[in-house]
Amino acid sequence: MPLKLNVGASRKITDDHFGSRGASVNMEIELDSSLVGDSDKLQERIRHLFTLVRQSLAEELNGANGQHQPPRNASRQSAAPSPSANGAKSANGQSNGNGRLATPKQVKAIYAITKQQGTDLHKLLRNRFDVEQPEELTLKAASSLIESLRSNAA
Repeated sequence: MPLKLNVGASRKITDDHFGSRGASVNMEIELDSSLVGDSDKLQERIRHLFTLVRQSLAEELNGANGQHQPPRNASRQSAAPSPSANGAKSANGQSNGNGRLATPKQVKAIYAITKQQGTDLHKLLRNRFDVEQPEELTLKAASSLIESLRSNAA
């Protein structure tokens, strides 16, 4: 008899206009029941599925809208910037950053500052932003994190 596994995550984020938007991703799969006897393999499979669900959720909330995203380790500088989630512009005509992902420079700064401070980056990202990697942060969230990390160092 196959083993049924249901994995899901949902998240709601606020925007600059006191509104919010959310997304939910759920996945149900059937696994070989022999995995019940091998708890390490089962846990590894569950962790992998949760990672897929979280990545899909982050992409949806960051404005990917099902469009192909470059692999996480590819240079994002060559990729066209994704539009903001609601297309809103600030008074100076710049995107408000709600839907755009963190820039490579922001990601590099986050890694450098947390390494210098001895901060557990992955724990911080999970607890504060519900993401696994700094590349999953929005432009605005990355700016906020960098500012917060720098003020903690001062």
